[in-house]
Amino acid sequence: MRDPAINLTFHGIGSQARNLDAGEGDVWVSEASFLAVVDAAAAHSDVRITFDDGNASDLHHGLPALTERGLTGTFFVVAGRLGEPGFLDADDVRTLAAEGMTIGCHGMRHRPWRGLDARALHEELVAAKRVLEDVVGQPVTEAACPFGAYDRRVLAALRRSGYQHVYTSDRGHARPTDWLQARNTVRRGDGAELMAQVTSPLAASARLRRHARLTAKRWR
Repeated sequence: MRDPAINLTFHGIGSQARNLDAGEGDVWVSEASFLAVVDAAAAHSDVRITFDDGNASDLHHGLPALTERGLTGTFFVVAGRLGEPGFLDADDVRTLAAEGMTIGCHGMRHRPWRGLDARALHEELVAAKRVLEDVVGQPVTEAACPFGAYDRRVLAALRRSGYQHVYTSDRGHARPTDWLQARNTVRRGDGAELMAQVTSPLAASARLRRHARLTAKRWR
């Protein structure tokens, strides 16, 4: 089994091209901060980069930074926002895929998946997946939970929907072979020092607390 890796999550980058939702400004980073984190991450072979929400800045800032450094990333797109002002459109998503980036599903309407009825959950996990597959012309096999919200029912539905990996916001490390992938959100004001924080090993007591917390979350 391979050693644990670190997953980083970016949201918006640079100047804001639209009005932000409540709390979204906390995870919208400057271009300078974004580049500082990416440069620090590039020095670690065990760090993987992801983007949530399908913001237009994924194409304008994210893609050039990755390609210039020989990196790849996974872009989790909200299918129902394609073409809306400030978000990626279908051609943008195809450009990301053509450049070797992975396209993942972030649902249809960017709403928490916990508590949705069966019809709404199907729209988020299955219908959104099909929209993105039609755009890129290939299977979409990875999903990221909006707001990090999931429970046992959501995880079971994700498995039935055929996702090979599901990404959360649970922080910490994740083995590449794990079906459920913890991620570390990059926040406003973070810089190169973030890498030292997320790559530092946890003490045994902290690992036990984290394991107990995640076990309870997955079985509620």
